[in-house]
Amino acid sequence: MSDIKIQVGDTIPQGTFKYIPYSPELEDHSACGIPITLNTDEWKGKKVVLVSVPGAFTPTCHANHLPPFLQKYDEFKAKGVDVIAVIAANDAFVLSGWARFLGLKDKIIALSDPNAKWSAQLGLSQDLSAVDFGTRTKRYALVIDDLKVTYVGVETERVVSVSGADAILAAL
Repeated sequence: MSDIKIQVGDTIPQGTFKYIPYSPELEDHSACGIPITLNTDEWKGKKVVLVSVPGAFTPTCHANHLPPFLQKYDEFKAKGVDVIAVIAANDAFVLSGWARFLGLKDKIIALSDPNAKWSAQLGLSQDLSAVDFGTRTKRYALVIDDLKVTYVGVETERVVSVSGADAILAAL
């Protein structure tokens, strides 16, 4: 996968994401919340597990990829992880709806990477126009410690292995 630009030891590029922070008001499913911005500079001094999925509510992402991160949340925290975040090219409202459906609450932040712009800087975007999805993020995971990459797992098939919760826990 020679198009991957980010490697272990690299500093992540600066980026901003939109997301809707969890609040009890969002339990009322007619509430939408208001998107705010998260800047990657906020991860300075923190250990972050960043999981990327091609799309919210899509079969592999929804059933196999993200749920184990929530199920093993306490194991990640026990290994010193400060932030678990999922990114996708979906907008912040879709990601908030998905987060509410999965019950992420404030444990996992669902970040919007519109048009996979930030992921493209890493060489981790993909063109899914052939299936009418447009430009999306690839399925990958990064462990970032004080803005430095300590783990890169990029899937090459439609499976969850190197970007899954168990692989990340083993790498921590």
